[in-house]
Amino acid sequence: MLPKPILCLAAALSGAHAAADLPKWAQPAVDSGIALGALNGIALFKSLLETEGSCNILNIKYRQEWRTLTSSTQKSFIAAAKCVQKKGSLLPAGQIPGAKTMWDDFVFVHMSQTPTIHLTGNFLTWHRYFLQTFERKLKECGYNGNLPYWEWGLDVNTDLRKSPLLDGSATSLGSDGKAFTHEGMQILMPFNDQPVKFKPGTGGGCLVQGPFSDLTIHLGPVAKPAYGSPDAVGQPDPTQDNPRCLSRDLSSDTGKRFSSFRNTTELIINSNNVEIFQALMSGDPRYVTGEVGVHGGGHNMIGGEMSDPFTSPNDPLFYLHHAQIDRVYWIWQMQDFKNRQGVAGTQTLLDLPPSPNTTVNDLLDVAPLGASVKIKDMMSTVGGPLCYVYI
Repeated sequence: MLPKPILCLAAALSGAHAAADLPKWAQPAVDSGIALGALNGIALFKSLLETEGSCNILNIKYRQEWRTLTSSTQKSFIAAAKCVQKKGSLLPAGQIPGAKTMWDDFVFVHMSQTPTIHLTGNFLTWHRYFLQTFERKLKECGYNGNLPYWEWGLDVNTDLRKSPLLDGSATSLGSDGKAFTHEGMQILMPFNDQPVKFKPGTGGGCLVQGPFSDLTIHLGPVAKPAYGSPDAVGQPDPTQDNPRCLSRDLSSDTGKRFSSFRNTTELIINSNNVEIFQALMSGDPRYVTGEVGVHGGGHNMIGGEMSDPFTSPNDPLFYLHHAQIDRVYWIWQMQDFKNRQGVAGTQTLLDLPPSPNTTVNDLLDVAPLGASVKIKDMMSTVGGPLCYVYI
């Protein structure tokens, strides 16, 4: 749970201030994560007052940051993820040659829908449902915990290779990739003349040790950023079987630029509507230049497979990264939940090609992994069918 002083502060603030009237935090409180912790506390306090349907304070689930889990829970999560990696694909035999396992199914679902679930009106809720589906499959593999998240801010000022998530220990999600000399990535965002440039990471090759260092991935790449060039690397047909190792190229510098406590906190307190919130979160080039947002920052802190916007679910860290994205969305929503249950944007990435506006009655599709649901049913994490909060 959050420290008692933060919960007490959250209760006081939530009763005394509207979302737009939250106090201006001192910069040290923002940069240290204290302000974000208080905002999380406010969201938690308000969520417990908003439970509906089958969700109540007795059965609500608490999602925690990875390093706060017990070692036995961490190992159970890892074992369940490996179980999903061994289960057979749910797709019709031979339809997608590279989909060998249920893990590949998750990659395929994300890969095939990337143009309609990123920089779109359903980005936040589609990924929320995708995570819920993944958590359900983990539980079918014997995991009794809840989906953990990765708080980027805890790792941006340290050597990422020493993070409890990435140190290659038995309770980590593996290590950095094998190091080799290379230039940094470059990502050219649409409508921009100049690419976003990143410093080289500390790896670049196959995972060196720890869980998932023996993982063989099959689908993609589709648009994996190249080193030293704005070009992207991809297979002619990314649905074909392309067996290879999982690669990473860890970069704390990328985290400092895009996914720090300051980045996250300012995103929450400076976004008055979902249009601005999701645009800043993902560095939407129609609104900002030279940015990838906290969303792109987290992906590119890990690099390797995580930097391919299509097939990033090849890396188990995808799910903890996007749980943090969902946590930030939840914190932002709960500052003013009454007015933050809508959507903004269209049904295609950057509205290319032009498409209808997204509505809360649109369906979120994760087949064959689960049934379709309406966006409005994913709007509240405590309204049923969802029943969880973040601590």
